Amino acid sequence: MYRRFGTCVALLALVSCRSYQYEPKMTDQDGLVPADQFARYGKEQAEAVAIAREYGKAAQGDTPEALAKQADAAMAYAKTLPDVATIGADPQGHRLTVSFKNGWRVGLPPIKDGKGGPETLANPAAPAAK
Repeated sequence: MYRRFGTCVALLALVSCRSYQYEPKMTDQDGLVPADQFARYGKEQAEAVAIAREYGKAAQGDTPEALAKQADAAMAYAKTLPDVATIGADPQGHRLTVSFKNGWRVGLPPIKDGKGGPETLANPAAPAAK
């Protein structure tokens, strides 16, 4: 009886261990407003999508150094946009935190849909960046 109980507890503990691969969970866009539609909501939203796309486009691997380079590339792009006030990165958590000059703050995961930031801002349906 005790041996069976111990085996069940050990099996339950083994099955309950989760994967530590956060990137697929963070970058999955299923169930969210499509990026192109979100970019049409306003100027800051278009810039947020552009930053997230540049973040996804800069992927270079899964090592901490590669994740840091990916975040640095997205942060460098974000600093070129007129409405971005501050930006912070959590490379191993696959997200950036961007604060805009109007006070809006947003967390951005990488968007890997094959488009870049300039394409988002140049889209005629999206508000144009000044």
